[in-house]
Amino acid sequence: MRIAEIKPQRPLSPDQQRIKSMQSRVKQAQQAVKAERARQQIRRAQASLRSTSS
Repeated sequence: MRIAEIKPQRPLSPDQQRIKSMQSRVKQAQQAVKAERARQQIRRAQASLRSTSS
């Protein structure tokens, strides 16, 4: 990439910054839900293994 290809970015307006912030919070919440589902699935599998081994 050449220097001439890089365009300076203007600062976001307050409205645009708010939208960007909301989008990032949504993304983080989705990742947290995905991680929690995985933890619960692991817990269920471990409990299942414990019950079958006893």
